[in-house]
Amino acid sequence: MRKDIHPKYYPEAQVICACGNTWNVGATIPLIRTDVCSACHPFFTGEQRIVDTEGQVDRFMSRLRRRDEILADEVTRRESVRSPDQPIGALELGTRAEGALAEAGITTVAHALQKLAEGDETLTNLRGFGLKSLATLKKRLRARGFVLPGDESLDADEDLEETED
Repeated sequence: MRKDIHPKYYPEAQVICACGNTWNVGATIPLIRTDVCSACHPFFTGEQRIVDTEGQVDRFMSRLRRRDEILADEVTRRESVRSPDQPIGALELGTRAEGALAEAGITTVAHALQKLAEGDETLTNLRGFGLKSLATLKKRLRARGFVLPGDESLDADEDLEETED
């Protein structure tokens, strides 16, 4: 065997845990410091405790808070898109169609939905607002999740066709 290649062995090396527990073992260094031991590890104690190593728990909690904030912002954004109080300009119908609606006093999505409930003719009779503008208006409202008058009966007809098959 070669001489002087092995590290020095300490038969009474001391191990010190962060919880204060100490014991002796055989090791190649005289003092060992550890964060968790069998006296404080949740597996052995049955106690649910989070050991924060180098701020990892804090970083995780901040990411979790940031995720919750982003999700809350997304819900708020989705609800604002479906708000009938938003201006008609949010639908981006074009200047001519928006101008025709403004002249008729239709300034919000709620007003447009009321006019659609009265019938398509109330909108197509407006000067500068034709069938193409009406189709675009309905398409944009449906894309934002609004149920238009007459859509309920179409859904009921589709349900009847599916049950007949």
